Amino acid sequence: MLNRGHWSIENSLHYVRDVTFDEDRSSIRTRNAQRTMASLRNLVISIFRWLQCPSITQTIRTMTYKPSLVLRLLRL
Repeated sequence: MLNRGHWSIENSLHYVRDVTFDEDRSSIRTRNAQRTMASLRNLVISIFRWLQCPSITQTIRTMTYKPSLVLRLLRL
């Protein structure tokens, strides 16, 4: 049972980080920077899920092209 819980976390969070943010190829190697970036990625994923965004990848692309949407989101 505990093993199933682990894999649900692996599939829901780590997979998104690996695929969407290409985390496995990250070249960050300074002190605690890897842990900090992982935490920021988790925060972004959690916010998008809380907002019920249909596609995290598409939402990131949209906000990359329109940074004003990020500022509007942060004002909530």
